[in-house]
Amino acid sequence: MIKITLDKSKCIGCGTCWALCEKYFQEGQDNKSHLAGVKEQAQEELEVAEIGCAENAATACPVQCITVK
Repeated sequence: MIKITLDKSKCIGCGTCWALCEKYFQEGQDNKSHLAGVKEQAQEELEVAEIGCAENAATACPVQCITVK
């Protein structure tokens, strides 16, 4: 399994991740990035079977608040 981690304390809400990867990212109620299907919290984690577009979103993030391992 692949783990996507989002550190919302660093997120600036630019929307790059959800523009590139709607499968895993969306705009949260706080106008910051949010992992799809995960309860909104300061640090969000999602385990997925395939990386898909998540790596592109992590690479494009201007504040590097997304990690994919």
